[in-house]
Amino acid sequence: MSLTDEIKKELDNTELLRFTTAGSVDDGKSTLIGRLLYDSKSIYQDQYEAMEASSLRRGEEGVNLALLTDGLKAEREQGITIDVAYRYFSTPKRKFIIADTPGHIQYTRNMVTGASTANVALVLIDARHGVVEQTKRHAIIASLLQIPHLVVCINKMDLVDFREEDYLKIKEDFEKFASRLEVKDLHFVPMSALLGDNVVDRSENMDWYEGSTLLYYLENVHIGSDHNFIDCRFPVQYVIRPNTDEYHDYRGYAGRIAGGVFKKGDEVMMLPSGFTSKIKAIDTIEGEIEEAFPPMSVTLLLEDDVDVSRGDMIVRVNNKPNNTQDVEAMICWFGETPLQEKGKYALLHTTQDTRCMVKEVRYKLDINTLHRNLEEKTIKMNDIARVVIRTTKPVFIDEYRQNRITGSVILVDEATNNTVGAGMII
Repeated sequence: MSLTDEIKKELDNTELLRFTTAGSVDDGKSTLIGRLLYDSKSIYQDQYEAMEASSLRRGEEGVNLALLTDGLKAEREQGITIDVAYRYFSTPKRKFIIADTPGHIQYTRNMVTGASTANVALVLIDARHGVVEQTKRHAIIASLLQIPHLVVCINKMDLVDFREEDYLKIKEDFEKFASRLEVKDLHFVPMSALLGDNVVDRSENMDWYEGSTLLYYLENVHIGSDHNFIDCRFPVQYVIRPNTDEYHDYRGYAGRIAGGVFKKGDEVMMLPSGFTSKIKAIDTIEGEIEEAFPPMSVTLLLEDDVDVSRGDMIVRVNNKPNNTQDVEAMICWFGETPLQEKGKYALLHTTQDTRCMVKEVRYKLDINTLHRNLEEKTIKMNDIARVVIRTTKPVFIDEYRQNRITGSVILVDEATNNTVGAGMII
């Protein structure tokens, strides 16, 4: 077994899997998560009793599992999701973080926030309504965010009498639409989140379906290949100088590996200085290791005394990122004030921060049709647009499709300190 195969196997067995839900309002996203947590025995007794009492007060039959994630008062009153709700659970095979994102068109920015770090996106479809505009919208966003795995959960099959032909029709419609998108791995599951069919346990009502249940898929999907193991990228987050008698000359560079495999003895280059050195040691909280790979947090020690500080990047000599001040990106706008062409913002990229100006708005993307509107230059909240940004100092970037960490930026309004945009570098 090669080194990369061993790394992938280790990641699959130990890494946290992050997944996000998306779909139209009332497609059952929150109910699905509640069912997943309930059937996998991840709900505490007091949580269940609180949901039971709340359901009784609302005059509902049985326990409304959606109440587990709908935490805001307005969400419970309207029976919808507004903000992103994060839930953590684990099974003997894996640990999970769920981002339950809202389905309304005006909460696109919330979906982008919840999905930006996800390995898997669950797109829910109501079996009665099939592929609707919001389904396409969320699939496009999942594709833009380069989420590696897409699971289409065809929910509420109990309301169409568990008919196979209804499932096959929706599957065919979605596959036809998805052929226009960049989707690496596409999977379909017919289910009833309300009754629990094919969520954790196999459905007796759909014996025609021979695929896996949702939980089985989440536990076994191969996520080791989701990281970039080729391009070595180590953004320096902190310089460790203990200045104690025991570690008198210790100088380590701490951070999280964004790409590639770093080994003891490797020749590396520091950016922006361009100085080179060799890795003397790789330290972790458990002790020294021989090699490190994404998404590990480690401390690198170098053989030479070179000037490295927060915001610098350690890379391989013959494999460097683009060092540029002109950044072209797809921006999802979060701010209540529209994006200003020639406007100035703070830009955050990995551990580096700088100031920037929006040089040009190339076009606004219609997220329902993928149409490029070249005339519309006013970018409002929840809009997605292609823009050109000029930074005050060079940044070390890759394309977002190549590396989701070094290929993403955040724009901050300097007056309010609010995050106003998230960008995927092209």
